[in-house]
Amino acid sequence: MPRLTELAGVYDADGGVRGEVAYVIGHMLGRAHCALCDITHSPVRRKPEWDRMASTLPAPMRLLHRNEIDSELAAAIAGEDLALVAARIDGSWDIVVGPDALDAVAGDVERFRATLLEALAERGAVD
Repeated sequence: MPRLTELAGVYDADGGVRGEVAYVIGHMLGRAHCALCDITHSPVRRKPEWDRMASTLPAPMRLLHRNEIDSELAAAIAGEDLALVAARIDGSWDIVVGPDALDAVAGDVERFRATLLEALAERGAVD
C-alpha cells in the first residue's frame, strides 16, 4: 500500500491580515470565493466540526494560504486552480481533491471527509 504521510489544503486566498481582509471584502462583494474556506470556516471563525473531523483523518492535515506554501508543494501544484487538497504519498505530492470537487461539497465537513477518503482510496493510500 502506498504510504500517506501528510495532507495539505491550500486556500484560494492569501494569508496575513491584508490577505484575510481582502478575501472577506471580496467574498462579501461576490468577487472572491474559496470552497475550502467554506468547508473549514463559518462566516466568523473556524468550524469546530472541522477540527473534530481533521483529527480522524489518516494523516495530519495542514491548511495553508496560497502565499504560505513551501517550494516543494508549490512546484507540485504549479498551474493548478485553487483551492485544492494535496497528499504526500510515497514522498511526493499529489493533488487528490481539486476545486470542482471542493465546490461540490458545498461547505459540508462530512461530505468533504467522504470525498477526501474516496480520493485517497482510489490511489490506494487508505483502505
